[in-house]
Amino acid sequence: MGSFAIASEAVTLAEKAKESGCVSKPQPVQETLYRCSTESGAFSYFNVPGVSAESRGGGTGNSGTGNSRSKTASTPTPAGFPKVDAETQKGRDDMRRKVLADELAAEEKLLAEARTTFASGAPIPLPEEQASAGKYRERIARLRQSVQLHERNIEALKKELSNTR
Repeated sequence: MGSFAIASEAVTLAEKAKESGCVSKPQPVQETLYRCSTESGAFSYFNVPGVSAESRGGGTGNSGTGNSRSKTASTPTPAGFPKVDAETQKGRDDMRRKVLADELAAEEKLLAEARTTFASGAPIPLPEEQASAGKYRERIARLRQSVQLHERNIEALKKELSNTR
């Protein structure tokens, strides 16, 4: 079975290399990240999930079952790897903060509306609910769930905003 697994991994790596327009043999950069040269002379980077240098025989011989986290953490970023300059990243972070803040404001507005409709668990029964207590209880349950959903969304958005740089 070992040779079949290696053959199927090689096919996958070869397919990915072909899709990426490689004109040179793909070289491993990190655990499952590969790079190759293209016709234009630029490098093409691509991931091949399930194929690693270790599983291809280039590692410790444990066929990729070891702790890959420590291996990838110690691997330096290659010199030709695409990087984002600080100004571009700051712009992206600012946009993310703005989107999160806008979502938070919208959620707070929806929560206020849901609380008003819920009326502390005692909304005025609708005409069709006056004859059926079950329908009234169902609506109260839906309103309560709506309030709880908006509260959870606000909590998650605030947490995400506090994690932004």
